[in-house]
Amino acid sequence: MDKVHNDNKGIFAIIIASFLWGTTGTMASYAPNISPIAIGAFSMGLGGVLLVICARKTLLNNYKKMLAKPKVLFFGAISVAVYPLAFYSSMRLSGVAIGTVISISTAPFFAAILERLLNNKTITLQWMLSFILGSVGIILLALGKDDSVYVAHQLHQHSFGILLGCLAGLTYAGYSWAAKSLIESGVHAQSSMSSLFGLASLILLPSLYFTGEHLFSSASNTFISLYMAVIPMFLGYILFSYGLNYIEASKATLITLIEPLIATLLAVIIIGEKFTMIGWFGGILVSLCLLIQTYKVKKTAVIPL
Repeated sequence: MDKVHNDNKGIFAIIIASFLWGTTGTMASYAPNISPIAIGAFSMGLGGVLLVICARKTLLNNYKKMLAKPKVLFFGAISVAVYPLAFYSSMRLSGVAIGTVISISTAPFFAAILERLLNNKTITLQWMLSFILGSVGIILLALGKDDSVYVAHQLHQHSFGILLGCLAGLTYAGYSWAAKSLIESGVHAQSSMSSLFGLASLILLPSLYFTGEHLFSSASNTFISLYMAVIPMFLGYILFSYGLNYIEASKATLITLIEPLIATLLAVIIIGEKFTMIGWFGGILVSLCLLIQTYKVKKTAVIPL
């Protein structure tokens, strides 16, 4: 009973984080003169600094355990640094909904592969079913977008945006796996996430010298930049790290399939992106995927790989 209760707490925390992350693309669209690389570096970089400040006590208690896993720390920090650059660039090139959908939809696949290759963990039938439904759903979301919105985009830009979305999915799964690995070695969840983000900040924040000229060029740009760093990044990742205390990285990234659904709804309602019935059906499948993933069964069959 306690395990089910704890799992539900972890799932709920990650769902809330996903809602917050789903607002980032729409917010970024209101600052078109800010480079996507700059907005990604600032939001994740400042968010990382805030996470380190918030977790300073646990970091002091856990730093020896973290230094005992230098490869995990390095891999996770590089993944954190690359993720926002790829993610925001993907949304700028392919559109808010498509960039978010591709980035998040590929993460569960990469997370499961990493856990299988590096931790020899199994994949359950329940996870596979929910993953298939979620994957089909996000594909339909992508295919169901009104073609008229792409008139202003060159085909090669759209394709490159999709590739960057895949890279974002890989790095998202990468730092989720690294954070979970640190937690399983006895590191506190706050220390795990904040250490990865803090190290990534050492790379991301200095890059603003070359890319961040418009971050504070107007009141709206300043508000958007600060919102992105404090709400979805800082608060969102506190919730995400809390959730990783209780559930696997592959399951956590699968639950975050709610993010592209929220991003799509906001893109349609606020930005004006349009979808056909196929796209909306995809959204229903993503929702069904979440219901299956959060449903508890006493015994779950395992798929041997």
